[in-house]
Amino acid sequence: MHAMDTPSAAHGKAPLGSLRALWPFIRRHRVLFVAWLLALGASSTASLSLPVAFRTMIDHGFRSGAPGEIDRAFLLLFAVALVLAVATAARFYFVSLLGEKVVADLRNQLYGHLIGLDAEFHDRTRSGELVSRLTADVELIRNLVGSVMSIALRSSITAIGALVMLFVTSPRLAAWALLGIPAAVLPVVLAARRIRKISRRSQDRVAEANAMAGETLGAVRTVQAHAREAYERSRFAAAVAQAVAVARRRIGAQALMTGTTITLFFGAISLVLWSGAHDVIAGRMSAGTLLQFVLYAVFGGGSVAALAEVWNELQKAAGGMGRIDELLHERPRIVAPPQPQPLPNPLRGEIVFDNVTFHYPQHPERPALQGFNLRVAPGETVALVGPSGAGKSTVLALLLRFHDPQAGRILLDGIDIRAFDPVKLREAIGLVPQSPVIFATSARDNIRYGDLDASDERIAHAARLAEADAFIRALPQGYDTELGERGARLSGGQQQRIAIARALLKDAPILLLDEATSALDAQSERAIQTALEHLMAGRTTLVIAHRLATVLRADRIVVMEHGRVVAEGRHAELMAQGGLYAELARLQFLDRHD
Repeated sequence: MHAMDTPSAAHGKAPLGSLRALWPFIRRHRVLFVAWLLALGASSTASLSLPVAFRTMIDHGFRSGAPGEIDRAFLLLFAVALVLAVATAARFYFVSLLGEKVVADLRNQLYGHLIGLDAEFHDRTRSGELVSRLTADVELIRNLVGSVMSIALRSSITAIGALVMLFVTSPRLAAWALLGIPAAVLPVVLAARRIRKISRRSQDRVAEANAMAGETLGAVRTVQAHAREAYERSRFAAAVAQAVAVARRRIGAQALMTGTTITLFFGAISLVLWSGAHDVIAGRMSAGTLLQFVLYAVFGGGSVAALAEVWNELQKAAGGMGRIDELLHERPRIVAPPQPQPLPNPLRGEIVFDNVTFHYPQHPERPALQGFNLRVAPGETVALVGPSGAGKSTVLALLLRFHDPQAGRILLDGIDIRAFDPVKLREAIGLVPQSPVIFATSARDNIRYGDLDASDERIAHAARLAEADAFIRALPQGYDTELGERGARLSGGQQQRIAIARALLKDAPILLLDEATSALDAQSERAIQTALEHLMAGRTTLVIAHRLATVLRADRIVVMEHGRVVAEGRHAELMAQGGLYAELARLQFLDRHD
């Protein structure tokens, strides 16, 4: 099952239940939160004081005719407006800054959590969908904290305050007006659940479109090489069309709910005001009092309408926070024990696979390794060979503890690797993958990834050993040249040499090479083999071998098939035995040897 479709507790929460997960992030910024509440209280009080100021101006200022009375009435009105302006500006500043800080904390925590989840999670989850949650869903939270939350609380205070002042101004008219509130709220209650479900589906469709775009743009050269631009455009357009179709349903439901609410509420208010107008004509109410009642009715009606719209935004934000909360509740299966054992010092590097059986979660019916046994002596170089699917890469993945076997043990210097902190274990292992990962930063920083504290001199020394120094210095800014996304400014062989320099800089006692010379031409391969021999000296090395030069330099060759060891020995011994290795050598190694 795809990770994004996995049911979770977040789906079953109350409409706004997911937003409770946001409170810890807000609580970190108590000062800003309290300042916002104080500014909100001041602005709401000033808003509710405006109708009283207007009534005073009409009933006392205009009627008295005395300049002093008029001046005081207008001065009161201006003072209330000034307090409202200052408090509103302060409220906007505090809540907007609070939103930025909360979103920054949320994004940092989510990214840090995702980067720490294990390989099993990332194998079943598309990175594009995770990026969508880091961007689109988090932006919903920014809108919620920086705007919607303020509008919701302000509108609630104003609606309640206006209702109280309506009764203070005219209890009889207020009683009639009160009948309009249930009529306005009822559509919100009835439509809320349906809108929440549609909002969730809408956000899922957007995430799928984003994931598709990220995947395709990441493989744009493959797309162009196969002339599939039109095909990918049509696929993305179809995904976007699905998102728009779901969004149209959500927008239609929200629009219908908002229109119905406003119509019912203001219809009731209009009926009440019609009755009030007759009271003024009959002398039972002053014009200022009616104006005050009208303003409070408008404030109350506007606040209820705003709450109806805000409710829609809250539903969207609740959906986004629910999706984020799902990720934050994901727990890695590969974790450090409560009291991890320190790595032996010095680490000799003896590796033992003891009757290991492992199935990938997505293929539980097919074992990647089955009864796999292997011992690598300290400082020994062992080459793993075998057809595709034999389990060679799985051996490296299990040693790095990206996964744990379902049966058997993996020992390092006689200690089960599950007793170590995975981070400390991986710090003791150097890796050069077949497809090197080059970050969109400088050549210097790409090599420094092997040791973040390395000096520029050590970086240059590692590059020289990896035969990378010359081409790096030939780049426009030398070691400071940005290499582009996925190392787009480098050839495949140059990317491989950057990865080898990175491993040289790490200087780990155990080395894993996933055919580190596969992307090199013959001349570069000979130069790199010298660097690799220097790198492998004194280190326990496991090599996934696809080329004869690598096999011939190994102390021992282990032949794998169907997740088992079927033969082992030196090249000449295995060739003499015939069988799978001899066939592989004839079809693969010898044919590829230059």
